[in-house]
Amino acid sequence: MIAAPASGSGKTTVATGLMAAFAARGLAVSPHKVGPDYIDPGYHALATGRPGRNLDAWLCGPERLLPLFLHGAAGADLAVVEGVMGLYDGAVGRGELASTAQVAKVLRAPVVLVVDASAQARSVAALVHGFASWDPEVRLAGVVLNKLGSDRHEELLREALDGSGVPVLGALRRTPDAGTPSRHLGLVPAAERRAEAVASVAALAERVRAGCDLAALHALARSAPPLPGPAWDPAAEAPGPAGEDGPVPGPGRPVVAVAGGPAFTFGYAEHTELLTAAGAEVVPFDPLRDEGLPPDTAGLVLGGGFPEVYAPELAANAPLREAVAALAARGAPVAAECAGLLYLARSLDGRPMCGVLDAEARMTERLTLGYREAVAPAGSLLAPAGTRLRGHEFHRTVVEPGAGPTPAWRVEHPARRPEGFSRGGVHASYLHLHWAGAPGLARRLVRRCAR
Repeated sequence: MIAAPASGSGKTTVATGLMAAFAARGLAVSPHKVGPDYIDPGYHALATGRPGRNLDAWLCGPERLLPLFLHGAAGADLAVVEGVMGLYDGAVGRGELASTAQVAKVLRAPVVLVVDASAQARSVAALVHGFASWDPEVRLAGVVLNKLGSDRHEELLREALDGSGVPVLGALRRTPDAGTPSRHLGLVPAAERRAEAVASVAALAERVRAGCDLAALHALARSAPPLPGPAWDPAAEAPGPAGEDGPVPGPGRPVVAVAGGPAFTFGYAEHTELLTAAGAEVVPFDPLRDEGLPPDTAGLVLGGGFPEVYAPELAANAPLREAVAALAARGAPVAAECAGLLYLARSLDGRPMCGVLDAEARMTERLTLGYREAVAPAGSLLAPAGTRLRGHEFHRTVVEPGAGPTPAWRVEHPARRPEGFSRGGVHASYLHLHWAGAPGLARRLVRRCAR
């Protein structure tokens, strides 16, 4: 587990660099990320050649953390888990829930603390001591010192930590450019800058290889104890609500088109696995390039991403916008969240979108971010009335109005409000969901496609 005292300490640099460095040595590395982040797992996937997977106790429930980890790590030699925020930070007001520390305890994983030591000397020992002693169930097994200014700076820090009982497993110099540019919601996704992202990951691997004791880190990972099964199984999780079990009706497998490409980069690997297990043929498409939906599309999933960055290109692809509108008009199931919600609106920053929703979308300066608790106010494409689940919001856009006559959800935490649109076969909302936390959603969608 790669953790830190606070955000911005260098977790992504160290975790991604370690993944790539170990993969370059011929190890099968399983990449994981604590929390709802979609962007870091894209870089993890480049580093390892395996899907980046999330471990989020809020979205999926603490009881699914270990099964989901075992599912993702199957067949791997080594698993590297990048934490979220500070080691002990989690869902606000919920104790350790959804924190890196909680996941480390569930996985019984040794923790390596990445410390931004750019403005510290001897005080680093007090900081490390505090993190090591705060929760005795968390095994803080090593430190990587980051953003060092000189050899002398490193020497002072190592001296200070000599008596701490926590070994220094790496020391990285301060660099002006890590090669991973940021934007309004964090790093630019790897899918938007494929060639440059590959080069960035290679550079991170070289930095970590030069500054970290890979042999000691590998030995530390091997010291983690065996974990009990079973692994998460999408086939076992796919059944929907009571009365909807059993085979999907109709001949063949209904085609569910899933948006991808640079404008729609936010998605969890488990969603595709659940849709497939529920009986769908999942076919990806790129709304920036494809002028039509995949042949025989029976349903559509529009996940998150950055349509605000690509609004001119999305608007210019009129044939696809018209095809999406026609599919929705026929009553076919269309599940959209965040970026998908914007794409279904009449317009985005004044540019025409699909016009499925009677709403306008625009970019703002205000960041909306946080975990949410929600309930379905009425039966919809995804959930029966009264369904309660947990989601996450992460955007700098607004949609006006924010909800239709029948909202997709009623958000109950942190403030009660209607959210999103539910009409016919369309379900569109800002709320990001992890379907592994409510696997019946996939089965319900696929059954609707089959009908």
